Amino acid sequence: MQERDTEQDHTECASSTKNRSRRRKYQRRQRPHVRNTRFSDDELTRVTAGAYAAGLTLAGFLARSALSAARDLGRTASTLAGEREIIAEFFAARRHLGRVGNNLNQLTRAINAGAHPPELDAVLAATERAVRRVQHATDQLLDQD
Repeated sequence: MQERDTEQDHTECASSTKNRSRRRKYQRRQRPHVRNTRFSDDELTRVTAGAYAAGLTLAGFLARSALSAARDLGRTASTLAGEREIIAEFFAARRHLGRVGNNLNQLTRAINAGAHPPELDAVLAATERAVRRVQHATDQLLDQD
């Protein structure tokens, strides 16, 4: 009998709180199972960097990585290593493009102000190298299939 009273009180409290508060937006669904994992310092640094680069929490990155590996058990270690190299190349190319883009913005500002910056040819050459680098990484990725 006491359980019912408590349950009823909880329901009444929840319904009165519902009426007073705004409707909550979607909340991320948490995974109900927790597993502990051990890493060396180097492994943790790499995994943390991967999570950061992917824009995920460490737990989310580990879960997605594990699920991805579990979906395709036929992949070999060499295949995974090749994918890591390609991904690393994409991230390096992305950083390179960011620097080149910044330089292009500065040059565009100078050109719009009527100047002809001496760095223009060097920045254009760097842009071409960055485009070739991204194209090469893309070709590698497509050749894997």
